[in-house]
Amino acid sequence: MTRCTPTALLSARTMIAGLALVAGSALSALASNTVALIELDGPISDRGRDTGGLALFGGGGDKLHMRDLLKAFETAAKDNDVEGIIIRVLDAELTPTMIQELGDGIKRARDAGKKVHLFAENLSTNELLLGARCDEIIIQTGGGVMLPGVYMEEMFLADTLRWAGIEPSFVQVGDYKGASEMMANSKPSPQWDENINKLLDQMYGQVRSELKAGRKLSDAQLDKAMETAWLASDTDAKAVGLVDTITDWADIDAHLAKTYGDDMDWRDDLLPSSEIDLANANPFTVFAMLMKKPEVEPKRDTIAVVHIDGAIVDGESAPAGIMGGGGNVGSRTIRRTLMDLEDNENVKGVVLRIDSPGGSAIASEIILQGVKRLSKVKPVFVSVGSMAASGGYYIAVAGQRIYMNESSIVGSIGVVGGKMSLGGLMEKLKVNIVPRARGPRASMFGAMSPWSDAEKAIVRQKMTETYDLFTKRVTEGRPGIDLSKAAEGRLFCGPAALDLKMVDEIGSLNDAVTELASTLNLTPGQFDVFDFPPPPSFEEMLSNAFGGASASLSMNSGNPLMAQVSTTARALLGDQTFDTVRSGVEAMLQLRNEPVILATPRALLFRW
Repeated sequence: MTRCTPTALLSARTMIAGLALVAGSALSALASNTVALIELDGPISDRGRDTGGLALFGGGGDKLHMRDLLKAFETAAKDNDVEGIIIRVLDAELTPTMIQELGDGIKRARDAGKKVHLFAENLSTNELLLGARCDEIIIQTGGGVMLPGVYMEEMFLADTLRWAGIEPSFVQVGDYKGASEMMANSKPSPQWDENINKLLDQMYGQVRSELKAGRKLSDAQLDKAMETAWLASDTDAKAVGLVDTITDWADIDAHLAKTYGDDMDWRDDLLPSSEIDLANANPFTVFAMLMKKPEVEPKRDTIAVVHIDGAIVDGESAPAGIMGGGGNVGSRTIRRTLMDLEDNENVKGVVLRIDSPGGSAIASEIILQGVKRLSKVKPVFVSVGSMAASGGYYIAVAGQRIYMNESSIVGSIGVVGGKMSLGGLMEKLKVNIVPRARGPRASMFGAMSPWSDAEKAIVRQKMTETYDLFTKRVTEGRPGIDLSKAAEGRLFCGPAALDLKMVDEIGSLNDAVTELASTLNLTPGQFDVFDFPPPPSFEEMLSNAFGGASASLSMNSGNPLMAQVSTTARALLGDQTFDTVRSGVEAMLQLRNEPVILATPRALLFRW
């Protein structure tokens, strides 16, 4: 067999192109038994590739882009010379939602007759779930496998806070909302215990069903595999049916030759790469490209994908910074975007991509009004990422159809209001605070004392009004929904949410875009998909990182101390965990500005 590894492809192709000066593709003419290589390394973004200055860094960092990955699978599926695809998982930051969306691309390739293989040095539950959608799972010789199950830990701080002299005052509407649980209780209430246990049951059941179907395992076989593979060697994992093949990456050609023949060829150009050599480029050229604004002006029929990703806040959105901070979603920014799309004749339809724990009740209502206004002019579909909870779901119900992945979380239809009383802490610290107030309710949000019973009653009345509006919006947008089963703060994964009519389809962002295009009679290949709001320019990111003098304690603020805390936390927790925690913190921090918010009670982090 002639060895042609991915690392040798460039020089080999250059030589072939030099020798074969004929029309058409020289590589395609050489062999019809080509294997396409797709490498997953680092974070994966929902957005399309940036066309502005940040494209120099892979489109806003070193992220892969889901749209590019799905296009790669589609290209391989349509290429008659490609007989197989190998997915090499390096340091990929996979989530269950991403796996399900990648699964769409894998399925299309397999339906087109292509074999799909997955190779990884180590396999955790996420890699196994992705591999279960492939024809073969290959593990690096000496690699390990971990399939421990689904695990989470909850922290209850009531005793700690009171020991420190901090008295929480929280009110919630919705018995299952659980917003005050962590702060006000020493253990979970029966309602929250039921809520979170049902959610865990749904997620664990989903993991098991996917592994059983993909690996062709019975319940008993999977039980045995999980007993072994809480920490398994490559040979042990193969013995219990979790992997198919053990080989060194250096020998991958020899292994694949058993299926594709000794004259097998490689194709590794399916994903776009940077078009400029930064090391040797003219510095003025690089600077000019950095300052280039993203191109997001539709020139022909277009479907717009509007991203609502992060905590929902009043005012303008704060984009993710280059120093490690995350972004949030401002009602004013989104409304302006929706108005622009309403007026743009080339934009034929809109998909809202929501990945948010909620936040400001007022901001959520303002965005909902914008979606309803837009939907009178153009169709608006909704795609749920990892989560559309509380304020995120509030916005989602304004769409005409809602799609969510099996692992997505929706719900948390409930309202939170509260504050922390620091009087006891100040006393312990020997800090004397002298409060002064003018007006009948001026001291309601003072930091020194908790709410009285009368004040709690006033807050609850306002929260009940907000909750009633929330449920009204849900019933308007989701006719036939049974709020006695779906509301009061309950959380649901995809299949359960579908059964309760909280969503319309189990499907990915790509499914939502494809179905919307079909509804609009748009021909594949004859329309564009653009992301909004557009990504920030390099100049805007610099301004966001260094230009702010804010004293805010937001994890996204320009405050140098919080920037350092944010960077340190990201390093300790990892990107995915940090972004989840940050969105939850940003949502709860809206209590600084509003007494009532629509947010999930806490960041939900699951380990498997």
